[in-house]
Amino acid sequence: MLDISLGQESSRRCDGKTRRDFIRVGGLTAFGLSLPQVLRAESQSAAKKFHHRAKSVILVYLGGGMSHHDSFDPKPEMGEEIKGKYSTIGTSVNGVRVTEMVPLMAKTMHKVTLVRSGSHNNDHHETATNWVMSGRFGSAFGDFPAIGAVVAHETGFSGTLPPYVSVPRNPSFTWELGRSAFLGGRCESFKAGDPNAKDYRVQDLAPTEALTERRTIRRQKLISAVDDLAKKVEGNDQIATYDEFQQRAAQMVLSGEARKAFAIEREPEAVRDRYGRNTLGQSCLLARRLVEGGVRFVTVNAGGWDHHAKIWDGLGGRLPELDRALSSLIDDLDARGLLDSTMVVAMGEFGRSPKINKDIGRDHWGPAASMIFAGGGVQRGAVVGATDKMGGYAIRRPVSPADVAYTVMDSLGIDPRKQIMTPDGRPIEILDQGDVVKELFA
Repeated sequence: MLDISLGQESSRRCDGKTRRDFIRVGGLTAFGLSLPQVLRAESQSAAKKFHHRAKSVILVYLGGGMSHHDSFDPKPEMGEEIKGKYSTIGTSVNGVRVTEMVPLMAKTMHKVTLVRSGSHNNDHHETATNWVMSGRFGSAFGDFPAIGAVVAHETGFSGTLPPYVSVPRNPSFTWELGRSAFLGGRCESFKAGDPNAKDYRVQDLAPTEALTERRTIRRQKLISAVDDLAKKVEGNDQIATYDEFQQRAAQMVLSGEARKAFAIEREPEAVRDRYGRNTLGQSCLLARRLVEGGVRFVTVNAGGWDHHAKIWDGLGGRLPELDRALSSLIDDLDARGLLDSTMVVAMGEFGRSPKINKDIGRDHWGPAASMIFAGGGVQRGAVVGATDKMGGYAIRRPVSPADVAYTVMDSLGIDPRKQIMTPDGRPIEILDQGDVVKELFA
């Protein structure tokens, strides 16, 4: 019986060995696998993994579900009950047209890949959001960790800035979504708050007032009491990580590097105006500052796209903000030489229904959606996939939530098939489906 090592990435058992590190070749013969076949499979697997193209990712999350008909996948040949009220315009990519509501992105189209075939089969906000943000289908309550939480788990802290930041906060409808699930508190996002707020300061990131001797003694006693409790309680993530969080918070408060990254007020007024003086615009600008500072994954939470009624009133405000913010982010990263190392993804949990409803709106629609990818090795000026003539279904190269998550992780050098451990000691693959969207890359 021959044992073969297949790497050091898999989960470790309590006896010190791993479940996947060793394969007994004698046991494989029952499945018709020979030693050359095993070695060949290992070689092919190694060649497939770790297409490390990006250092950081910025996810602009369009919570609620942006209408693809009225933005990046117009159907001008259809009647108004499908195409809507907007006209189409040409872009910087020959033959590619978008609606008149995104003129700045039209001029930036040669720097991005437009995916017109985002597709899945779920129309429920919370369930679909957790699916697209994690790459794994589960309940509405978030059974699996969001991509950003996986990035935090796999990369850890490389400085004083956290690896995973949400601006202003994680997405939410009736409860917070896109969380770390079983990965626990260490991998939760750092909530940056609204950078468009007057006198914006990140909570707990400014030096505190001077403490009197009496208050210092009381605080030390409290910390000591919590430390004693932590020693008595095992397996509680919040208690186990208390000291770690306290130390990191102190490092961020004292670190000029951390305070500088969040100091959006240092940006020239013209730059802030260019992104847009609104939460979405300033969040995208802050995201650029954060990846410059070394943050690995930033979620820009840009909700407000759930237009079941009076869709033109809603899109009349949201689309211009997105157009300005997203085009400025891509152009700014490119001008600073950061676009090659920063992958930008703009997507929601689904698209909108082809037909305008009785309330002059569009409803939830999982089978078709548009997404924007840029940077991190993504080819420029390309279109991936297509929908049918009504914009209802992907008819060419459907891209699933698992495909998106797989592509993002793979681009960051994370093995999407790696097994990680749940708190009860069960190994679970980060992703159980999906593959790299090869068409994104030249």
